[in-house]
Amino acid sequence: MSEQNKGDLGRYQSMRRLVLAAMIVAMFAALLFGQSTFPPDTTVHEVVEMVGILLIFLGIVGRLWCTLYIGGRKSGEVVTGGPYSITRNPLYVFSTLAAAGVGAQMGSIIATFGFAALCAAAFHIVILREERHLQELFGPAYRAYVARVPRFFPNLSLYQEGEAGSFRPKLLLNTLLNGLVFLIALPVFELIDHAQVTGALPVLFRIP
Repeated sequence: MSEQNKGDLGRYQSMRRLVLAAMIVAMFAALLFGQSTFPPDTTVHEVVEMVGILLIFLGIVGRLWCTLYIGGRKSGEVVTGGPYSITRNPLYVFSTLAAAGVGAQMGSIIATFGFAALCAAAFHIVILREERHLQELFGPAYRAYVARVPRFFPNLSLYQEGEAGSFRPKLLLNTLLNGLVFLIALPVFELIDHAQVTGALPVLFRIP
């Protein structure tokens, strides 16, 4: 692989991280000033929050699963095994699930789906640019992969174990640390919720 191609791929990966960071900031701002129409002590609010926690854990574990397969191979070959056999962008899928989990911490069903939709829309722009680069890089092999595997929404019937990439502890650790941002935020959300209930923080809008 040429140095130019490595640089191009690095820029797309940096763009992905920037998009994820921007989404986290936007979601935090929404959580800071928004509140669900369901009071915090109601069953609906609590259930939505618990589902959100499960989605965050699923997102973190899923991202680690993807890293085990991609194993630094994205720049050298078309990875088609494991999560990459059911969707071409599993990292984005699991990040979107985690974003939905963040939205659920408002206790709002609309916020849950809304955060997921916003995250997916932001990633869609990055995906389209990555696809053009990967088509130029891998040619027929990537086009065959595109024809077989969906871009985003997983098709579980296509699952194939395939071969995992080489184990790279540093890469796995970086993915874990990135994912833990969602998890570490949970106690922060609880503090925000408490501050809103006690009136220490203003509630500027409410959504179901």
